[in-house]
Amino acid sequence: MKIRVLMVDDHPIVRVGLAAFLGLQEDIEVVGAAASGHEALFILKNTPVDIILIDLRMPDLSGIETLERIITIAPNARPIVLSSFEYDEEIYAAVKAGAKGYLHKDVPADDIADAIRRVHEGKQVFPRRIANRLSNQRMSAGLSVREKEILELVAKGLTNREVAGTLGLSQFTVRNHLMHIMEKLDVSDRTEAIFVAIQTGLITLP
Repeated sequence: MKIRVLMVDDHPIVRVGLAAFLGLQEDIEVVGAAASGHEALFILKNTPVDIILIDLRMPDLSGIETLERIITIAPNARPIVLSSFEYDEEIYAAVKAGAKGYLHKDVPADDIADAIRRVHEGKQVFPRRIANRLSNQRMSAGLSVREKEILELVAKGLTNREVAGTLGLSQFTVRNHLMHIMEKLDVSDRTEAIFVAIQTGLITLP
């Protein structure tokens, strides 16, 4: 039997391009292509799937939330994350949610096909730099306790002045923390930082 693959990515070009390549593989069959986490969960309820290729940064239901729900809906399906980012918190959250592999989207298509086969055989697929951090238990939480605290207040709509007053810090210190946060999350502004932090479970809002 062919390895049944479901692709989950909100970018059409990724879904179409990867589906075309995987369709050429004799031992792999693309049984579905979802543009969102909700769509992926619907497909999984109605279609047997062996491997799931999933992006993490998607609108509405995040990749991490989707992974957490996949465990209950399709416990035998094995997820492989395909992401454009490789920072510790995102990787840690994905592994904790059940990911069996983590690949950067820039890897050759042949590597993705090989990863599908290896994970289907029961193995895990992580680049050496990531595997070393996982095996040595050196994967950090990414943001410090103070940085998470500041980001949660910013996400609630507080200005830098209000955050500083709440935490007893100077506005200069708050600004520096926010700059470090954006650097760690590989984002360009505070709005995107909030989005990524919520998506990956770094912070939660009531």
